[in-house]
Amino acid sequence: MNERPVVILTALDLEYQAVRKHLAGLRTHHHRAGTLFEVGHLADGECQVVLGLVGKGNHPAAVLAERAISEFDPLALLFVGVAGALWPQVGLGDVVVATHVYAYHGGTSEDDGFKARPRVWEISHEAAQVAHYLDRRNTWTRRLPDGADIPKVRFGPIAAGEVVQDSAISIHAQWVRQTYNDALAIEMEAAGVAQAAHFNRSLPMIVVRGVSDRADGTKVTTDGANWQPRAVTNASAFATALAAELAQEPHHTWRTASLRKAEDKRMTESVRNIARGHARVGVQAGAIYGNVSVGQPSKPSADATALLAELRDELARARTAGTVDEDTFVAAEEELSVVTESLSTDTEQGKSRAMIALRKLRGLLMDLAELASMVTSVITAIRGAS
Repeated sequence: MNERPVVILTALDLEYQAVRKHLAGLRTHHHRAGTLFEVGHLADGECQVVLGLVGKGNHPAAVLAERAISEFDPLALLFVGVAGALWPQVGLGDVVVATHVYAYHGGTSEDDGFKARPRVWEISHEAAQVAHYLDRRNTWTRRLPDGADIPKVRFGPIAAGEVVQDSAISIHAQWVRQTYNDALAIEMEAAGVAQAAHFNRSLPMIVVRGVSDRADGTKVTTDGANWQPRAVTNASAFATALAAELAQEPHHTWRTASLRKAEDKRMTESVRNIARGHARVGVQAGAIYGNVSVGQPSKPSADATALLAELRDELARARTAGTVDEDTFVAAEEELSVVTESLSTDTEQGKSRAMIALRKLRGLLMDLAELASMVTSVITAIRGAS
């Protein structure tokens, strides 16, 4: 599992609650500017998730997406919600994964009419491949409620603007369909989120929308038929399954190559080691990837036991100091008990259960860097014992 979380943003409370149902171990994270995020993990423990509510419109979506990226350094950014279908073949309840995001309000007004100046962002190639793979496997449907209809997953462009479109014949509707003829759906936030991701070293960004209306004047009818909650239930099921997939090996190497290049250059330009007198150089390198051992390694199993004891002590101290609240402490103790009991069986199945519990524990303690780092050390020690 990747160390970095996936950020999932929504515009509406309805959408937020639909995603939240898939999460566990949630705790509030207060941004210094007042934004509240909830930090936790998927219920199966396979992915750390940061959930945020941005409100309607591309502008607040862009600002708060940037805020989430800066605060949590995610491996990917997902925007989840509802949208209106632009074409009859796109069914109510279908899930639309945006291959492109059009910011359709750009243009110039001239004497002979309005000329479009659109901006467009494409989904990253690897993210698109993972999304298609997930659709082919069809395992994401396990996250749907029992007895729910299986929606169709569609891949195509989405148009994002500042107008709620609810007409098939208005000038605005005709212009959108004519100018952005391949767009499957229309909504109000994806362009802002795409811009924020693009400005952050092209962070992988995926928009997942459930179709709740047809943007043709029948929105009151479809809303009355409960299509919004049905559509967002479908979108959140696909999006959370996608988040879990993105967090797995080997998909987490999104920006590795470019970052390593920059690190190599920085290291070769700035690192200078000088050994004098009786000093000895153990390792000297511009950049190292993977494990480095100097001297005799200690026994991993003994390390895991010692590290668990140290983690318990540090957790208790944090509780006494007030940096860990009571609910988090109780939840963390429960996961530690699972780890201890599972490791005592000395089986591969027990080790697997321990690793899942440790991932959940790390999600609980994500805001506390030192404790989260100690959990990672335990995980590394257990892996080393394999």
